[in-house]
Amino acid sequence: MKKKITISIVDDHELFCDGLEVVISQIKDFKLISKASNGKIFLEQLETIEPDVVLMDINMPVLDGIQTTTLALQKYPQLKVITLSSYGDEVYYYKMIKAGAFGFVQKKSGKKELETAIRSVMDGINFFPHNLMHKIIFKVSNKAEGSTTNIKTELSRREKEVLLLVCKGYSNKEIAEKLFISPNTVENHRSNLLSKTGARNAAHLVFQAIKDGLIEL
Repeated sequence: MKKKITISIVDDHELFCDGLEVVISQIKDFKLISKASNGKIFLEQLETIEPDVVLMDINMPVLDGIQTTTLALQKYPQLKVITLSSYGDEVYYYKMIKAGAFGFVQKKSGKKELETAIRSVMDGINFFPHNLMHKIIFKVSNKAEGSTTNIKTELSRREKEVLLLVCKGYSNKEIAEKLFISPNTVENHRSNLLSKTGARNAAHLVFQAIKDGLIEL
């Protein structure tokens, strides 16, 4: 039998959580294993549960999504955190990426996008809707914490080619096919890119690439 994808919800809006629970219950290989109204409760739950994916709100009492994501991933780096985004959260997007969020889903999104996001992060692919990327880059970058890394001068030609395709949302397999190299070589380039830029994950890497002017949307 195929293993179910286990999911935790961390959000202080009860009605929204209840609706999310219904949606998750409708997808046969998804299983909700916990709900928490703030980060403190969720971190306590992590002592006894091991979710594959965490759907994390940003603004919560006691311990917000940024702090919770940072602390959770320090102790459980295998967790895949998907940020639950609503209007007005744009100023926090970059901080969630730096904290280690693996994807973003807008709260107004439907069942299909939520399912796609969860399956993507389970496959190791960051889920980052294009419209959210635009909001991050064009509304937030001037206010966000900057990086002094000049990735233009530090990357090799091949690394730049891989980075451009990462920014376009291609998987390792797809990048390998386009560049006529092996998926393992692509993974090595990805690792080098993360190391050179100090990025936490692919989403953070994309942000840095656009912010430093290497690519344009």
